[in-house]
Amino acid sequence: MNTKLLIYSVLALLFISACSQSGDESLYELLDLEEITVDQLQERYDNGNLNASQVVRAYLDRIEEIDKNGPGLNAILTINPNALEIADSLDRERRDGNVRGPLHGVPIILKDNINTADMQTTAGSRFMEGSVPPEDAFIVKKLKDAGAIIIAKANLSEWANFHSNMSSSGWSGLGGQVNNPYDITRNPCGSSAGSGVAASANLATLTIGTETNGSIVCPSNANGIVGLKPTIGLWSRSGIIPISHTTDSAGPMVRTVRDAAILLSYATGVDPNDDKTADSEEHIHEDYTQFLNENGLEGKRIGFFTQPMGSHFRVDTLMNQTVRKLEELGAEVIEIDQISETNVGGDAFQVLLYEFKDGLNKYFESLGENAPVSSIEELAELTRENPEETERFDRNLIFMAAEKGDLDSEEYREALENMLLHSRDEGIDKVMDEENLDAFVSPTGSPAWKTDLTLGDNFALSSSSPSARAGYPIVTLPMGQLDGLPVGVSFFGRAWSEPVLLEIAYAFEQATNHRFVPEFND
Repeated sequence: MNTKLLIYSVLALLFISACSQSGDESLYELLDLEEITVDQLQERYDNGNLNASQVVRAYLDRIEEIDKNGPGLNAILTINPNALEIADSLDRERRDGNVRGPLHGVPIILKDNINTADMQTTAGSRFMEGSVPPEDAFIVKKLKDAGAIIIAKANLSEWANFHSNMSSSGWSGLGGQVNNPYDITRNPCGSSAGSGVAASANLATLTIGTETNGSIVCPSNANGIVGLKPTIGLWSRSGIIPISHTTDSAGPMVRTVRDAAILLSYATGVDPNDDKTADSEEHIHEDYTQFLNENGLEGKRIGFFTQPMGSHFRVDTLMNQTVRKLEELGAEVIEIDQISETNVGGDAFQVLLYEFKDGLNKYFESLGENAPVSSIEELAELTRENPEETERFDRNLIFMAAEKGDLDSEEYREALENMLLHSRDEGIDKVMDEENLDAFVSPTGSPAWKTDLTLGDNFALSSSSPSARAGYPIVTLPMGQLDGLPVGVSFFGRAWSEPVLLEIAYAFEQATNHRFVPEFND
């Protein structure tokens, strides 16, 4: 046992306890956790002036103070009742000289469509309330093995926003509406709304979301953070409530590119329960931080995907400034007005409907005899029978998916083939080959819009579809602000190009530092 470390920890606890009783400062403020990174947290753990039990308690207090009370962000659905006990155990391991790695004692919040065997997993649906899966998702097991502490589950757009033709991002029947920390009257975007808000508002050191098309990068844009959707198969999807086996992935939602690289490293792995992970084996890197390079833009050839431009002139101005900055940092930027000559939006929608039905039915089956819903057909029937389910939103996507056939359907197979052909071979891969590109760049989205539960979302622009439909990686990070609201820039490219995307994003981040802390305005 490290006696010196133990003494420091006890003294720190006594000091914090005394301060908490004598002043108005929160434990979070006393511990100086605002914007803390994984490296900074580990350094303070190693120095003995902080331990995981203190940090977890501080974050749980902060969730109570500003998420449930205070400005009322409503980002958190469920608190892990075992979080402090787990933190204590990991602190004992550290005192005994056993440190598992960079995630040892690091608090993480998960989107509530990712299985946790010690907490409910609901996708925000009232019908799933109280559903505790039999085991953790594959990526959760990986994170726990690395010493991470899952402290809470985040609110989200219900069923990852695949439920209605018109909806409000960040709203779920079980959790209500998530609010943007920069302006609580504005929308956090979705479907990983709670994860994005939790990261931005410093409710945990790290958070994780999931994306089918835009659900990591859009809330990262609206909440001023870094979001990374990996290549499909780099992170397992087993134990995650799905929309699409072809295009779904979980990914990091954090405050720095370095933390994204650290988190990415520890959740990779081949999972026999997710066949797409077999493709990742030769592409996995044990440590993605090795690719972080402040000079990473030198000599890069980047395609400026201009199709999302023209929807918001002030975003266009920020984007043009970003392009000039990329060039100043050594990149050559080439304008690309389109990536595919064929619009596969209709095919992509059919793929989602078929795979949502297939995936949900398999997920419900995986819950065994305790499944609160047995099939998507039953989900559709329950939805029709409960007027409150359709009082605000039409739920037509659930009804449409329930009526689809199986994955042997000719309509499905043709739609899938066409979507992948024109997004990959005749899309991203073709353009990158012809133009000798290292990556694409484009604005991620617009500033957050006013939340409107009557009219729904007001997306002004998006650049996520090319990479989403191909199943290729994308990373977003802040590129500036408009009227106190963050705006992000996205870099995307070929399958398994996470190393080059991280290199580019890190170089831009280090040169600009556009991330700023929200102040919970209204």
